[in-house]
Amino acid sequence: MHTWFITGASRGFGALIVEKALAKGDQVVATARNPRAIANRFGDHPNLLAVALDVTDEAQAHQAVGQAIARFGRIDILVNNAGYGLLGAVEEATGPEIEALYRTNVFGLLAVTRAVLPHMRRQRHGRILNFSSVGGYRSGPGFGVYCSTKFAVEGLTEALAAELAPLGIYATAIEPGYFRTDFLDSTSLSVSPIEISDYAETAGAVRSKAKEISHNQPGNPDRLADVLIAFVDAEQPPVRLPLGSDTVAAIEAKHASDRDLLAQWHTVSVSTDFEQAV
Repeated sequence: MHTWFITGASRGFGALIVEKALAKGDQVVATARNPRAIANRFGDHPNLLAVALDVTDEAQAHQAVGQAIARFGRIDILVNNAGYGLLGAVEEATGPEIEALYRTNVFGLLAVTRAVLPHMRRQRHGRILNFSSVGGYRSGPGFGVYCSTKFAVEGLTEALAAELAPLGIYATAIEPGYFRTDFLDSTSLSVSPIEISDYAETAGAVRSKAKEISHNQPGNPDRLADVLIAFVDAEQPPVRLPLGSDTVAAIEAKHASDRDLLAQWHTVSVSTDFEQAV
């Protein structure tokens, strides 16, 4: 039996993972800003602890982890799922919008992870699943600021994987593509109110496209949750787990682009080293 600690558990991927973990017989600490939403969805379950947690509040993160340990004695799996998107060109995004996004997507993830890690280190066991995105591997117009937060998640996860592996703790960046959730709805996506006409063909086009594909995305969130329930038992899990055919295609395209770049600029790239003594 595993004990899960899941942020952003009241809806979307978080709620699906809660549902499937409970069905498997695991124990779940499900957190959300409003834990009543969790109770309303899942009822009074003996293996479920619903806890209030705004991930931007570091003190509350420690309190939530303390409640989890008091109830179940351990945390085996941390799922850093809480987060949201920001749509708009980099120049269109305001300072407060950018800061708020980083407080949740990056600093919130850090706060919860740092609160959980002492307990995982004591156990010499644990899995950390950090929700990144296809946008954590490849950025694009309209989602530049959002993608930058997911690039940060990727960098943090790579470092955590290396730091924690000797302690029996594994960290993986989960990289979903476009899945049929409410991510492109106003509940999960903030849209910058500033629109600059010069970006109409780039970020502006993405604004329009987002409306078209919302709830028509190719990814099946139920299948993603099934994959993650099984994934936590994998031996030697990878540092990245791409999910969705669109993510796979995006990674393959970026690999090809990077190979072309290195081939074209190889001489320039290596020219900056000191001359080697003969």
